[in-house]
This record gives sequence, C-alpha cells and structure tokens, in this order.
Amino acid sequence: MTSTGTRLASPLTPPGWAGVATCALGEVEPTGPWRPPFHALLLATAGHGTIEVDFAAQLCRPGTLLWIRPGQALRIGATGLAASVVTFDGRVAGATDHLAENAPDRWQLEGEDEDAVISEFAQLAVDCERHRTGPVAADLLRHQLAVLLLRIALLTPPAEPLGAEARTFTRFRRRLESGHGQSRRVEDYAEEMGCSVRTLTRASLAVTGRTAKQVVDDRVALEARRLLACTPMSVAEVGRHLGFLEPTNFGRFFHREVGMSPGQFRAEYAVNGRSGIPVQRRSAD
Repeated sequence: MTSTGTRLASPLTPPGWAGVATCALGEVEPTGPWRPPFHALLLATAGHGTIEVDFAAQLCRPGTLLWIRPGQALRIGATGLAASVVTFDGRVAGATDHLAENAPDRWQLEGEDEDAVISEFAQLAVDCERHRTGPVAADLLRHQLAVLLLRIALLTPPAEPLGAEARTFTRFRRRLESGHGQSRRVEDYAEEMGCSVRTLTRASLAVTGRTAKQVVDDRVALEARRLLACTPMSVAEVGRHLGFLEPTNFGRFFHREVGMSPGQFRAEYAVNGRSGIPVQRRSAD
C-alpha cells in the first residue's frame, strides 16, 4: 500500500478488461471511507439508505442515481439499500470528461427517464456477463456505456452558453484540480492562465459567490479531509502532501477551514461516522 492508499478495499467491482464493469449492492454492512480511482454510477433499486460522497450524506430511495467521481471520499452506510452499479474508467468514453465535469452528482428519476436508465443498466449488466473477451465485445460494452452516459446527460436541461467569467472559472477550476497540491497562491494560477488575480476573483465570485482565494482553500481543505479520512497518512504527511512545510501551519489552516484540528477530525470521523462530519465553514477569511 502506498502512503496515499485507501484503508479498505472497495465493495464496488472495479472496471474490468474493457474499462467498464457492473455489480449489485444488497444489504451490506456500512463500509468506507475510501476513494475509488474510477467512476461509479449507482442506481438505487429498492429500500432506503444513506451513501456519503465527500462527507455529504445522500439519502437514497428507488430511482436515486448518484455519480461518484474518481478520488471522492465514499462511505456506504446504507444497510437497507439495494442498488445497481456501473463502474468505468474515464478514458473509455470520449464524452466522459465533459459529462463528468458538468453533470450534477445526483438525480431522482421518475417515469420514462427512470425506465430508460434502468433498461440501460440492465442491458450493460447482461452484456458484461455474457461477453468477457475480444475487441468486438469491448466495443459493445463501451458503446453501451456511452449510451447510458448520453441518457444521463439528457436528464439535465442544456445550460446557457458560458459567458466570459464562467469560461475563465472553468479553466481556473481545471488548473486548481491538478495544481492544488503544489500551490495555494491565486497569483500562481493567474500567471499560468495569463490573467490577473482580479479577473480570477471576479470570475469566482460570479460563479460560486466565493473569492478565488476561498475557492483554492476550499479545494485544499477538501483534499485534506479526504486524505485524513481515507488513508493512513499521518497529519504531518497530509500537510506535506498539500504543500505545508510546517505541521503547525497545516493545523492552523485546517482548523480555520473545517472548525477543528486534523487529529480531532480524524478521530471524530472514525468514531461517529457520518453524524460526526462537520461541514466546512463558509464564512470569509
């Protein structure tokens, strides 16, 4: 296990030889947290229960569809929930990156939309079971996945064309996703993008209501919570991984953003599970 490896193995079947797989969840014991390195589409089919994604409880019932992205902190605390699951590698569908970035995390399906998505889940499960090798079979499974993703894309009304500020924020968010472990300085992202700090702040405020600095701190604090909850890394190791040379500086940052020390967060989460997860403070610095 690497220093950033998860403590627990995922109960979800990882993508197989064709980059896609299916599985079913029955009445399972609460598990997690862990960070699956793949996408997972979870469709609740019976019962009621809770799935936590990045420390937010998602109450699920039949027709609830969740999209879990790679690296998110996942906890299954739903002992009375049955669900169908499709897992896939993001590289197997050409439109996946765009859909994953812009699609919501949750839908409550009804009527014809629910019937169509259930049908796609069922057909993909049948094809994964029947076809286990060969380039034609791989193409079929990937095609079935693409159809499912397109159906999901149609669940959300088309967005208005992005304005200049929204396009700027999208670029900023992409760079932040890959660079938050190297820099927490808005100036660095502005320089990389060839714009001013004021431009990034204006774009961030327009899209999220948060300043660019707050957006950066939000992302770093989220990664810190993921690492503390899902890996055996020490608090000092988590801090260093996120660019804090001194553990005390990381501790102050974490306490300011989350409302408790890193050690308290880890202990609270381990003891109390979802009921003990604090929400990140939303007040300005």
